[in-house]
Amino acid sequence: MLSDSEHKMSVVVLFGGMSSEHEVSRVSAGTFVDQLDHQRYELLTIGITKEGRWLYTEADSAQMADGSWEELPGNMPCVLSPDRADHGMILFTPDGRVEKMHLDVVIPVLHGLWGEDGTVQGLLEMMDVPYVGCGVFASAACMDKHYTKIVLNAAGIPTAPGIMVDARHATGESVYDEVKKAKLAYPLFVKPSRAGSSFGVTKVEQADDEQAQIAALEAAVAEAGKHDWKVLVEQGIDAREIECAVLCAAPGDEPEASWPGEIVLDHRDQGDDQFYDFDSKYMDSSASHVEVPANLPVSVLEDVRDVARRAFAAVDGAGLSRVDTFVTPDGTVMVNEINTMPGFTPISMYPKAWDASGIGYTELITRLIEGVLR
Repeated sequence: MLSDSEHKMSVVVLFGGMSSEHEVSRVSAGTFVDQLDHQRYELLTIGITKEGRWLYTEADSAQMADGSWEELPGNMPCVLSPDRADHGMILFTPDGRVEKMHLDVVIPVLHGLWGEDGTVQGLLEMMDVPYVGCGVFASAACMDKHYTKIVLNAAGIPTAPGIMVDARHATGESVYDEVKKAKLAYPLFVKPSRAGSSFGVTKVEQADDEQAQIAALEAAVAEAGKHDWKVLVEQGIDAREIECAVLCAAPGDEPEASWPGEIVLDHRDQGDDQFYDFDSKYMDSSASHVEVPANLPVSVLEDVRDVARRAFAAVDGAGLSRVDTFVTPDGTVMVNEINTMPGFTPISMYPKAWDASGIGYTELITRLIEGVLR
Protein backbone atom coordinates (compact mmCIF):
# COMPACT_ATOMS: atom_id res chain seq x y z
CA MET A 1 0.00 0.00 0.00
CA LEU A 2 1.11 3.55 -0.61
CA SER A 3 1.66 5.82 2.38
CA ASP A 4 -0.27 9.10 2.53
CA SER A 5 2.82 10.98 1.32
CA GLU A 6 3.14 8.61 -1.61
CA HIS A 7 -0.55 8.59 -2.51
CA LYS A 8 -1.25 9.24 -6.15
CA MET A 9 -4.39 10.77 -7.52
CA SER A 10 -6.52 8.13 -9.22
CA VAL A 11 -7.28 9.06 -12.82
CA VAL A 12 -9.82 7.06 -14.82
CA VAL A 13 -9.64 7.01 -18.61
CA LEU A 14 -13.01 6.10 -20.13
CA PHE A 15 -12.84 4.79 -23.70
CA GLY A 16 -14.78 2.94 -26.39
CA GLY A 17 -18.48 3.64 -26.28
CA MET A 18 -21.49 2.76 -28.40
CA SER A 19 -21.11 5.40 -31.11
CA SER A 20 -19.80 5.01 -34.64
CA GLU A 21 -16.57 6.58 -33.38
CA HIS A 22 -15.80 3.66 -31.03
CA GLU A 23 -12.55 2.77 -32.81
CA VAL A 24 -11.31 6.37 -32.79
CA SER A 25 -11.91 6.55 -29.04
CA ARG A 26 -9.83 3.43 -28.45
CA VAL A 27 -6.83 4.92 -30.25
CA SER A 28 -7.27 8.35 -28.60
CA ALA A 29 -7.44 6.80 -25.14
CA GLY A 30 -4.23 4.89 -25.83
CA THR A 31 -2.45 8.24 -26.19
CA PHE A 32 -3.66 9.30 -22.74
CA VAL A 33 -2.53 5.95 -21.30
CA ASP A 34 0.94 6.25 -22.83
CA GLN A 35 1.45 9.97 -22.21
CA LEU A 36 -0.01 10.25 -18.68
CA ASP A 37 2.52 11.17 -15.98
CA HIS A 38 2.55 7.79 -14.21
CA GLN A 39 4.86 9.12 -11.50
CA ARG A 40 2.13 11.52 -10.45
CA TYR A 41 -1.12 9.64 -11.14
CA GLU A 42 -2.51 6.17 -10.68
CA LEU A 43 -4.11 5.12 -13.96
CA LEU A 44 -7.37 3.18 -14.09
CA THR A 45 -9.08 2.32 -17.38
CA ILE A 46 -12.70 1.53 -18.11
CA GLY A 47 -13.71 0.33 -21.56
CA ILE A 48 -17.24 0.52 -22.91
CA THR A 49 -18.07 -2.05 -25.57
CA LYS A 50 -20.17 -1.27 -28.63
CA GLU A 51 -22.98 -3.19 -26.92
CA GLY A 52 -22.77 -0.92 -23.88
CA ARG A 53 -20.98 -3.16 -21.37
CA TRP A 54 -18.69 -1.34 -18.92
CA LEU A 55 -15.50 -3.25 -18.06
CA TYR A 56 -12.61 -2.37 -15.79
CA THR A 57 -9.51 -3.43 -17.70
CA GLU A 58 -5.73 -3.31 -17.42
CA ALA A 59 -5.28 -3.26 -21.18
CA ASP A 60 -2.34 -1.44 -22.71
CA SER A 61 -2.66 1.06 -25.53
CA ALA A 62 -2.00 -1.53 -28.25
CA GLN A 63 -4.76 -3.81 -26.91
CA MET A 64 -7.11 -0.85 -26.78
CA ALA A 65 -6.33 0.13 -30.35
CA ASP A 66 -6.83 -3.33 -31.89
CA GLY A 67 -9.91 -4.19 -29.82
CA SER A 68 -8.35 -7.23 -28.13
CA TRP A 69 -8.84 -5.57 -24.73
CA GLU A 70 -12.37 -6.98 -24.57
CA GLU A 71 -11.02 -10.56 -24.35
CA LEU A 72 -8.54 -10.02 -21.51
CA PRO A 73 -9.17 -12.50 -18.65
CA GLY A 74 -8.68 -9.87 -15.94
CA ASN A 75 -11.56 -7.65 -17.10
CA MET A 76 -14.28 -7.04 -14.52
CA PRO A 77 -17.76 -5.59 -14.93
CA CYS A 78 -18.06 -2.20 -13.29
CA VAL A 79 -20.25 0.87 -12.98
CA LEU A 80 -19.71 4.50 -12.06
CA SER A 81 -22.00 5.05 -9.11
CA PRO A 82 -24.23 8.17 -9.12
CA ASP A 83 -24.35 7.90 -5.31
CA ARG A 84 -22.15 10.72 -4.07
CA ALA A 85 -21.29 8.72 -0.97
CA ASP A 86 -19.43 6.26 -3.20
CA HIS A 87 -17.55 8.96 -5.15
CA GLY A 88 -16.31 6.43 -7.61
CA MET A 89 -16.48 3.04 -9.23
CA ILE A 90 -18.12 -0.20 -8.16
CA LEU A 91 -16.35 -3.39 -9.29
CA PHE A 92 -17.98 -6.81 -9.52
CA THR A 93 -15.19 -9.34 -8.95
CA PRO A 94 -15.11 -12.88 -10.36
CA ASP A 95 -15.56 -14.37 -6.89
CA GLY A 96 -18.84 -12.53 -6.39
CA ARG A 97 -17.60 -9.65 -4.24
CA VAL A 98 -18.48 -6.00 -4.75
CA GLU A 99 -15.63 -3.51 -4.34
CA LYS A 100 -15.75 0.27 -4.26
CA MET A 101 -12.89 2.38 -5.64
CA HIS A 102 -12.55 6.09 -4.93
CA LEU A 103 -11.92 8.19 -8.05
CA ASP A 104 -10.26 11.60 -8.12
CA VAL A 105 -10.59 12.53 -11.81
CA VAL A 106 -12.27 11.04 -14.88
CA ILE A 107 -11.10 11.66 -18.44
CA PRO A 108 -13.99 10.66 -20.72
CA VAL A 109 -12.07 9.99 -23.95
CA LEU A 110 -15.32 9.24 -25.76
CA HIS A 111 -16.24 10.54 -29.19
CA GLY A 112 -19.77 10.89 -30.51
CA LEU A 113 -23.11 9.92 -29.01
CA TRP A 114 -23.36 8.54 -25.47
CA GLY A 115 -20.03 10.05 -24.51
CA GLU A 116 -19.30 13.41 -26.08
CA ASP A 117 -22.90 14.63 -26.06
CA GLY A 118 -23.43 15.46 -22.39
CA THR A 119 -24.76 12.07 -21.29
CA VAL A 120 -21.61 10.87 -19.49
CA GLN A 121 -20.90 14.42 -18.34
CA GLY A 122 -24.31 14.45 -16.64
CA LEU A 123 -23.48 11.20 -14.84
CA LEU A 124 -20.17 12.63 -13.61
CA GLU A 125 -21.92 15.80 -12.43
CA MET A 126 -24.32 13.65 -10.38
CA MET A 127 -21.36 11.77 -8.93
CA ASP A 128 -19.60 15.04 -8.02
CA VAL A 129 -16.39 13.67 -9.52
CA PRO A 130 -14.17 16.16 -11.38
CA TYR A 131 -13.77 15.39 -15.08
CA VAL A 132 -11.76 16.71 -17.99
CA GLY A 133 -13.60 18.48 -20.77
CA CYS A 134 -16.73 20.45 -21.50
CA GLY A 135 -19.82 20.33 -19.33
CA VAL A 136 -23.30 19.08 -20.10
CA PHE A 137 -24.55 22.07 -22.09
CA ALA A 138 -21.45 22.64 -24.23
CA SER A 139 -21.10 18.92 -24.91
CA ALA A 140 -24.74 18.61 -26.00
CA ALA A 141 -24.81 21.84 -28.02
CA CYS A 142 -21.59 21.08 -29.90
CA MET A 143 -22.56 17.47 -30.58
CA ASP A 144 -25.56 18.81 -32.49
CA LYS A 145 -24.16 20.89 -35.38
CA HIS A 146 -27.59 22.47 -35.93
CA TYR A 147 -27.65 23.92 -32.42
CA THR A 148 -23.98 24.86 -32.62
CA LYS A 149 -24.93 27.16 -35.50
CA ILE A 150 -27.80 28.66 -33.52
CA VAL A 151 -25.60 29.44 -30.50
CA LEU A 152 -22.68 30.79 -32.54
CA ASN A 153 -24.85 32.91 -34.83
CA ALA A 154 -26.54 34.43 -31.78
CA ALA A 155 -23.06 35.40 -30.58
CA GLY A 156 -22.28 37.05 -33.90
CA ILE A 157 -19.94 34.32 -35.08
CA PRO A 158 -20.57 33.33 -38.72
CA THR A 159 -21.08 29.73 -39.86
CA ALA A 160 -21.72 28.13 -43.25
CA PRO A 161 -25.26 28.69 -44.60
CA GLY A 162 -27.42 25.61 -44.33
CA ILE A 163 -30.74 23.99 -43.48
CA MET A 164 -31.81 21.13 -41.25
CA VAL A 165 -34.02 18.32 -42.58
CA ASP A 166 -35.66 15.32 -40.96
CA ALA A 167 -34.39 12.17 -42.69
CA ARG A 168 -37.37 10.19 -41.42
CA HIS A 169 -39.78 12.21 -43.56
CA ALA A 170 -37.70 14.08 -46.13
CA THR A 171 -37.84 13.22 -49.82
CA GLY A 172 -35.46 14.23 -52.55
CA GLU A 173 -38.06 16.68 -53.83
CA SER A 174 -38.73 18.27 -50.44
CA VAL A 175 -35.00 18.74 -49.79
CA TYR A 176 -34.51 20.14 -53.30
CA ASP A 177 -37.28 22.68 -52.67
CA GLU A 178 -35.81 23.66 -49.27
CA VAL A 179 -32.38 24.15 -50.84
CA LYS A 180 -33.89 26.44 -53.50
CA LYS A 181 -35.86 28.39 -50.90
CA ALA A 182 -32.71 28.92 -48.78
CA LYS A 183 -30.78 29.92 -51.93
CA LEU A 184 -27.93 27.53 -51.12
CA ALA A 185 -25.27 27.30 -53.80
CA TYR A 186 -23.77 24.00 -54.93
CA PRO A 187 -21.74 22.02 -54.08
CA LEU A 188 -23.55 21.04 -50.89
CA PHE A 189 -22.35 18.94 -48.00
CA VAL A 190 -24.99 16.68 -46.48
CA LYS A 191 -24.10 15.38 -43.03
CA PRO A 192 -25.60 13.94 -39.84
CA SER A 193 -26.17 16.72 -37.33
CA ARG A 194 -25.06 14.57 -34.38
CA ALA A 195 -22.17 12.48 -35.62
CA GLY A 196 -18.49 13.09 -36.12
CA SER A 197 -15.31 11.87 -37.81
CA SER A 198 -16.91 12.52 -41.23
CA PHE A 199 -19.27 9.55 -40.93
CA GLY A 200 -22.24 9.78 -43.29
CA VAL A 201 -21.00 12.91 -45.10
CA THR A 202 -21.72 13.29 -48.83
CA LYS A 203 -20.65 16.02 -51.20
CA VAL A 204 -23.45 16.83 -53.67
CA GLU A 205 -22.40 18.59 -56.86
CA GLN A 206 -24.58 20.60 -59.23
CA ALA A 207 -26.41 18.11 -61.48
CA ASP A 208 -27.29 18.53 -65.15
CA ASP A 209 -31.04 18.32 -64.63
CA GLU A 210 -33.59 18.62 -61.87
CA GLN A 211 -34.39 14.90 -61.50
CA ALA A 212 -30.71 14.00 -61.21
CA GLN A 213 -30.32 16.69 -58.56
CA ILE A 214 -33.31 15.37 -56.62
CA ALA A 215 -31.93 11.83 -56.77
CA ALA A 216 -28.50 12.94 -55.56
CA LEU A 217 -29.98 14.82 -52.62
CA GLU A 218 -32.23 11.91 -51.69
CA ALA A 219 -29.28 9.49 -51.67
CA ALA A 220 -27.14 11.88 -49.61
CA VAL A 221 -29.87 12.41 -47.00
CA ALA A 222 -30.44 8.64 -46.79
CA GLU A 223 -26.71 8.10 -46.18
CA ALA A 224 -26.60 10.74 -43.44
CA GLY A 225 -29.84 9.35 -42.03
CA LYS A 226 -28.10 6.07 -41.24
CA HIS A 227 -26.30 7.94 -38.46
CA ASP A 228 -28.91 10.51 -37.36
CA TRP A 229 -32.44 11.44 -38.39
CA LYS A 230 -31.43 15.07 -38.03
CA VAL A 231 -29.50 16.00 -41.18
CA LEU A 232 -27.70 19.20 -42.13
CA VAL A 233 -27.51 20.38 -45.72
CA GLU A 234 -24.77 22.98 -45.91
CA GLN A 235 -23.51 25.18 -48.69
CA GLY A 236 -19.96 24.33 -49.65
CA ILE A 237 -17.56 27.13 -48.78
CA ASP A 238 -14.71 28.14 -51.07
CA ALA A 239 -12.21 28.18 -48.24
CA ARG A 240 -9.36 26.42 -46.50
CA GLU A 241 -10.20 24.35 -43.45
CA ILE A 242 -8.11 25.63 -40.56
CA GLU A 243 -8.28 24.03 -37.12
CA CYS A 244 -7.42 25.64 -33.79
CA ALA A 245 -6.91 23.91 -30.44
CA VAL A 246 -8.37 25.65 -27.40
CA LEU A 247 -7.31 24.97 -23.81
CA CYS A 248 -8.99 26.25 -20.66
CA ALA A 249 -7.76 23.89 -17.97
CA ALA A 250 -9.44 25.45 -14.93
CA PRO A 251 -12.87 27.07 -14.54
CA GLY A 252 -12.57 30.85 -14.69
CA ASP A 253 -9.33 30.83 -16.68
CA GLU A 254 -9.12 32.69 -19.96
CA PRO A 255 -9.14 30.20 -22.87
CA GLU A 256 -5.83 29.79 -24.68
CA ALA A 257 -5.63 29.15 -28.42
CA SER A 258 -2.83 27.26 -30.15
CA TRP A 259 -1.33 28.25 -33.44
CA PRO A 260 -3.92 27.17 -36.01
CA GLY A 261 -3.08 24.19 -38.19
CA GLU A 262 -4.14 22.74 -41.50
CA ILE A 263 -4.55 19.17 -42.69
CA VAL A 264 -2.85 18.91 -46.08
CA LEU A 265 -4.02 15.96 -48.15
CA ASP A 266 -1.17 14.14 -49.84
CA HIS A 267 -3.24 11.82 -52.03
CA ARG A 268 -4.57 13.81 -54.98
CA ASP A 269 -5.05 10.97 -57.43
CA GLN A 270 -8.82 10.99 -56.83
CA GLY A 271 -9.24 14.51 -58.11
CA ASP A 272 -10.73 17.59 -56.53
CA ASP A 273 -13.75 15.74 -55.14
CA GLN A 274 -11.73 14.18 -52.35
CA PHE A 275 -12.36 15.59 -48.89
CA TYR A 276 -11.00 14.80 -45.46
CA ASP A 277 -12.90 11.61 -44.65
CA PHE A 278 -12.67 9.08 -41.80
CA ASP A 279 -9.77 7.10 -43.28
CA SER A 280 -7.75 10.25 -43.93
CA LYS A 281 -8.34 11.42 -40.37
CA TYR A 282 -7.66 8.29 -38.40
CA MET A 283 -6.61 5.23 -40.35
CA ASP A 284 -4.13 6.31 -43.04
CA SER A 285 -1.21 8.35 -41.74
CA SER A 286 0.17 8.64 -45.28
CA ALA A 287 -3.01 10.28 -46.59
CA SER A 288 -2.22 13.67 -45.13
CA HIS A 289 0.13 15.68 -42.98
CA VAL A 290 -0.39 18.42 -40.44
CA GLU A 291 1.06 21.91 -40.88
CA VAL A 292 1.20 24.04 -37.72
CA PRO A 293 1.07 26.95 -38.04
CA ALA A 294 -0.92 26.88 -41.26
CA ASN A 295 0.64 28.67 -44.22
CA LEU A 296 -1.35 31.88 -43.81
CA PRO A 297 -0.47 35.49 -42.92
CA VAL A 298 0.04 36.00 -39.18
CA SER A 299 -2.86 38.47 -39.12
CA VAL A 300 -5.22 35.76 -40.44
CA LEU A 301 -3.86 33.18 -37.99
CA GLU A 302 -4.56 35.61 -35.15
CA ASP A 303 -8.10 36.12 -36.47
CA VAL A 304 -8.62 32.34 -36.38
CA ARG A 305 -7.33 32.22 -32.80
CA ASP A 306 -9.67 35.05 -31.80
CA VAL A 307 -12.70 33.39 -33.40
CA ALA A 308 -11.78 30.06 -31.76
CA ARG A 309 -11.60 31.63 -28.30
CA ARG A 310 -14.88 33.50 -28.82
CA ALA A 311 -16.64 30.38 -30.12
CA PHE A 312 -15.38 28.36 -27.14
CA ALA A 313 -16.71 31.00 -24.76
CA ALA A 314 -20.04 31.29 -26.60
CA VAL A 315 -20.86 27.60 -26.04
CA ASP A 316 -19.63 27.76 -22.43
CA GLY A 317 -16.66 25.52 -23.20
CA ALA A 318 -14.39 24.06 -20.53
CA GLY A 319 -11.17 22.08 -20.55
CA LEU A 320 -10.48 21.55 -24.20
CA SER A 321 -12.00 21.77 -27.66
CA ARG A 322 -10.90 21.91 -31.26
CA VAL A 323 -12.56 24.68 -33.23
CA ASP A 324 -12.66 23.95 -36.95
CA THR A 325 -12.95 27.02 -39.15
CA PHE A 326 -13.22 28.01 -42.79
CA VAL A 327 -10.90 30.76 -44.00
CA THR A 328 -12.07 32.26 -47.29
CA PRO A 329 -9.73 33.81 -49.89
CA ASP A 330 -10.56 37.31 -48.58
CA GLY A 331 -9.57 36.31 -45.03
CA THR A 332 -13.07 35.88 -43.59
CA VAL A 333 -13.16 33.33 -40.76
CA MET A 334 -16.27 31.29 -40.01
CA VAL A 335 -16.75 28.29 -37.74
CA ASN A 336 -17.45 24.88 -39.22
CA GLU A 337 -17.84 22.93 -35.97
CA ILE A 338 -16.55 22.54 -32.41
CA ASN A 339 -15.24 19.20 -31.16
CA THR A 340 -15.45 19.06 -27.36
CA MET A 341 -13.36 15.88 -27.10
CA PRO A 342 -11.09 16.09 -30.14
CA GLY A 343 -9.15 13.11 -31.40
CA PHE A 344 -5.89 12.29 -29.63
CA THR A 345 -4.58 9.74 -32.12
CA PRO A 346 -0.91 9.99 -33.19
CA ILE A 347 -1.96 11.98 -36.27
CA SER A 348 -4.67 14.13 -34.65
CA MET A 349 -4.56 17.90 -34.92
CA TYR A 350 -5.32 18.84 -31.29
CA PRO A 351 -2.20 17.44 -29.60
CA LYS A 352 -0.04 18.28 -32.62
CA ALA A 353 -1.19 21.90 -32.56
CA TRP A 354 -0.28 22.26 -28.88
CA ASP A 355 3.00 20.44 -29.36
CA ALA A 356 3.89 22.94 -32.10
CA SER A 357 2.79 25.75 -29.76
CA GLY A 358 5.16 24.62 -27.01
CA ILE A 359 3.02 22.27 -24.89
CA GLY A 360 3.88 18.56 -25.20
CA TYR A 361 1.46 15.65 -24.77
CA THR A 362 2.29 14.85 -21.14
CA GLU A 363 2.27 18.49 -20.03
CA LEU A 364 -1.04 19.01 -21.84
CA ILE A 365 -2.67 16.07 -20.06
CA THR A 366 -1.26 17.17 -16.71
CA ARG A 367 -2.58 20.70 -17.17
CA LEU A 368 -6.05 19.36 -17.96
CA ILE A 369 -6.07 17.13 -14.88
CA GLU A 370 -4.66 19.72 -12.51
CA GLY A 371 -7.07 22.30 -13.88
CA VAL A 372 -10.19 20.35 -12.91
CA LEU A 373 -8.69 19.45 -9.54
CA ARG A 374 -8.46 23.19 -8.82
